[in-house]
Amino acid sequence: MLDKDQWFTEICTQDGSAFSLKTSAKLHEEQTAYQRIEIYATEKFGNLMVIDGYYMLTARENFFYHEMLSHPALFAHPAPQTVVIIGGGDCGTLREVLKHEGVTRALQVEIDERVTRLAEEFFPELCSSNHDTRAELLFADGIRWMKDAAPGSVDIVMIDSTDPIGPAEGLFTEAFYRDCYRALGDHGLLVQQSESPLYHMGIIKPMRAAMQSAGFRDTQTLFFPQPCYPSGWWSATLAGKQSLDGQFRESDARDKRFETRYYNAAIHRAALAQPEFFSRELG
Repeated sequence: MLDKDQWFTEICTQDGSAFSLKTSAKLHEEQTAYQRIEIYATEKFGNLMVIDGYYMLTARENFFYHEMLSHPALFAHPAPQTVVIIGGGDCGTLREVLKHEGVTRALQVEIDERVTRLAEEFFPELCSSNHDTRAELLFADGIRWMKDAAPGSVDIVMIDSTDPIGPAEGLFTEAFYRDCYRALGDHGLLVQQSESPLYHMGIIKPMRAAMQSAGFRDTQTLFFPQPCYPSGWWSATLAGKQSLDGQFRESDARDKRFETRYYNAAIHRAALAQPEFFSRELG
């Protein structure tokens, strides 16, 4: 919500916390068929996108999320060529995926085209790879797309979704993970943003269980900072059709031929270290 002094605040009532950014102008607001989107200029964090009252991204610190959702999975697969992004309408994850020269096809399936069109207008730096010949933008229901995908046709599925409410709720179910499993090749990987380990163990634990029930042999949750999201501490969860142990192509990550702002081989390794409370809660 925006107060009289132009501070936009997202209040996390259930955990007694809030995060605020000082804005200088509202640049855009619209109600789409799926959600309400607002764009603000902020004083220190660049442009801000808000969906249904929740922070989605800022120009200043989105790189944590986009890099950590994409590169760990790409460097955990032996030879990723076909990547499907479910959601990801701001196109930041697509940009990171296409930094990998071995990727031959990156399909982004976003249900709300307006997210992408507004990102192109207000976050053009995130959309710099939209016209790459390997990129495909499809505005459709990602749940339906995965259900119809040909078996074994995808190397990595990246689920870059909002919280598990509204249009994104179906992306956190065993049935959806089963469709992803079927679409993935023998060494296939799924990665999904998995909320805050401090606030949302009630989401992370059943998510991992549903992935395993859907057939995935192994799951790993990795951790990274995300200042504008509740608690400032976020996660992504990997699920593999094969064991994930020893699959990290560390030398390739260390010798990567593209620039990142946060991700590197040491960060990848460190992000997989599990806090004591997290291991205990998983049992």
